[in-house]
Amino acid sequence: MKKYYSILIVLALLLGACNNNPKSEQAVVFGDNPPAWSDDAVMYEVNVRQYTPEGTFNAFSEHLPRLKELGVEILWFMPIHPIGEKNRKGTLGSYYSIQDYKAINPEFGTFDDFRNLVNEAHDMGFKVLIDCVANHTAWDNVWIEDNKDWYTQDSLGNVVPPVADWSDVADLNYDNQEMRAAMIDAMDYWVAEADIDGYRCDYAGGVPTDFWEEARASLEEIKPVFMLAEDQDHLDLLNYAFDCNYGWTFHHYMNEIYSGEKSVNDIKSYFTQIDTTYPAGTYPLQFTTNHDENSWNGTAYERLGDAVKTFAVLSFTVPGMPLIYSGQEAGLNKRLEFFEKDQIDWDRDPSMTELYQKLIDLKQDNPALWNGEAGGTIEFLETSAPETFLAFQREKDDNMILVIMNLSGEKISGSANVSDGNYMEYFTGEEMPLGDNMLVDIEPWNFLVLIKE
Repeated sequence: MKKYYSILIVLALLLGACNNNPKSEQAVVFGDNPPAWSDDAVMYEVNVRQYTPEGTFNAFSEHLPRLKELGVEILWFMPIHPIGEKNRKGTLGSYYSIQDYKAINPEFGTFDDFRNLVNEAHDMGFKVLIDCVANHTAWDNVWIEDNKDWYTQDSLGNVVPPVADWSDVADLNYDNQEMRAAMIDAMDYWVAEADIDGYRCDYAGGVPTDFWEEARASLEEIKPVFMLAEDQDHLDLLNYAFDCNYGWTFHHYMNEIYSGEKSVNDIKSYFTQIDTTYPAGTYPLQFTTNHDENSWNGTAYERLGDAVKTFAVLSFTVPGMPLIYSGQEAGLNKRLEFFEKDQIDWDRDPSMTELYQKLIDLKQDNPALWNGEAGGTIEFLETSAPETFLAFQREKDDNMILVIMNLSGEKISGSANVSDGNYMEYFTGEEMPLGDNMLVDIEPWNFLVLIKE
C-alpha cells in the first residue's frame, strides 16, 4: 500500500506540473478526501489544562454530553505529550515543547485514560484530532542526547532553536531521513494505537511539504484521516497532504474591520483569492479566536468589542470550517495564561452558548453552508453602501442562505440587490418576502440570516 500511495503522489505531481490551474487539476489523491464526515463539521479546540479544576482527560470527559448538545463534531486536543523541563517557560511550560512524541503528559492522565476518552467520544459521534508538533522538540526530548544530528546545528555544532524567542524548543533537521522516519512512526502510533482521526499540525510551513505528503500516505494506510495545517502561506501543503489550513487573513480582516482599517471590499477580495488559488476540495479554518489569539493578542471581546456575535455569525456562514475555542461558547473574556494553570469560567454568558448552538444547527441543516465542495460558493450582492453593508448568498442544489450585515458602528439605511423570493429570518423565524433592490434599515453591527423558502 505504501508503494501504491507513493506512485499516486508522483503521478499527481507530474500531472500538476503540466497544468497551471491548481483549482481544477491539483486534486488530492487519498480516496475520500477530505473524509465525508467533515463535510458539515464544526471543529472545537480543547485546552485540557484550563478546561477543568483537575485539568485531566477524565475530568474533560464529563463535558462530552454538553459538547454533543452544542453540536460540534470534531474535537481537536492541544498537545497531549509530556512537556520539556529544560529551558521551560513558566511553571508548567508550553504544550508545544514536547519531551516524548509517544507518551502522555502525566498531568492529563495515562494512555488508557486518553484511549478511553477517544472511545467515548467516538461512541457519541465525535471525531478526534490531536496536535502534531513536528518542527521542534523540547531540549530534553528523548531523541536529543543520542541523535544530535536529528537537530539543526550552527557552525560550532550547537543545536539551535527555530527562532531566538522560542528558547524552550530545539529545531529539527529534516535533511535527516532517520528523524523523518521516527516522526512518521510517532504519527502512525496515535492513529493505530489510540484510534485518533487525524492531526492539527503546528507550524506546518516550517516542515518540508514532501515530509507531510509522505506522512499522509502512511497514515492513510491505517485509516482515513483529516489533516489541518497551521499555515496559510504554503498552498502546496493542500495539494496532497492537508485538507484544510488556517484562515489567518480573514481572521485579521475581521479584527481590522472592527477597528476601521479594512472594509467589505477586503472580504470580497479574500474570497476571490481563496476560490482561485486553493486546490479543489480544500478550504480554510475560520475563527474569531484560538489558543494563540486568546493568550497573546487578546480575547475576542478585546478585539471585536460589541461585534463579537456579528463576527461569530460571519465565521459560520462564509466558506470554510468554523472553529470554537475552549470557553468561547461561554463568553470567555480573559486571556488564559499559556504557561500556568488558569481555569475557564463556564458561567459567564449563556447567550453565547445559545448563539453557537443555533449557528451549528444552521450550518448542519443547510448544505449551502457546508465545507469545501460539499457546500455552496459565495456570491456577493451589490449594496448601496459597499464599504460597510455586506450582503452575500450561498446556494447548493435547492438550498439558499442569504446573509446581510452592517459591518460598521453606524446605522445603515440602504438597498441590496437580492434575489426575489420568500425568506425566513433564521434567528427570529420572521417571514420576509424580498426582491430586487430591497430597502433595509440595519443597526450598527447587526445582521440578518435568511433562508429562502
